[in-house]
Amino acid sequence: MANSETPYNPDLEDLRRIPVDLFASKKLPGLSSGDLGFADSSENLVFILRKSSSSLKSLLDSSGVPLFSISRLHNGVWELHKGDVEKRKELVLTVKRTSNKFSKTELKVSFAGESSQHLVIKGCPFQKSCTIYSQDSIVAQTSLMYKLRQIYVGRSKFRLTIFPGSIDHSLVVAMVAMFLQG
Repeated sequence: MANSETPYNPDLEDLRRIPVDLFASKKLPGLSSGDLGFADSSENLVFILRKSSSSLKSLLDSSGVPLFSISRLHNGVWELHKGDVEKRKELVLTVKRTSNKFSKTELKVSFAGESSQHLVIKGCPFQKSCTIYSQDSIVAQTSLMYKLRQIYVGRSKFRLTIFPGSIDHSLVVAMVAMFLQG
């Protein structure tokens, strides 16, 4: 029987099996005008999506260090590079729109240098809802923030749930940003 005074120390392997929720909003503390912030459940800012121009965005960590630059090329094609917008270092992934209907959009994600691993993003950018699939499993999912007895659901806040797996959270946030760019 465990002593009631013994502190609980969770196993790191157990923590890696728990889904992570990030809450996205433009109204989080510490954001500049036009930035989209991703915060954890304690409202600590985790990622910032900063718009540089109509076709360039930067994904920053909470301290403002550039992680990735997102560039929209042409006809539904995006590229994700490591580093800042001005110093695009190495190509990480390419995203291509494969289907674009009024209420449904589908994107195919191809990682640079790996022809075997592909992800598929399906959803509706207007409703800020999408699901990222890796073969037959769900990697992440977004949804609007519904409340009980709420007739109109605002589109300014949404939740991103990242399920346990091998994909970095910052990559998932970058893929959602590309999806929302439409």
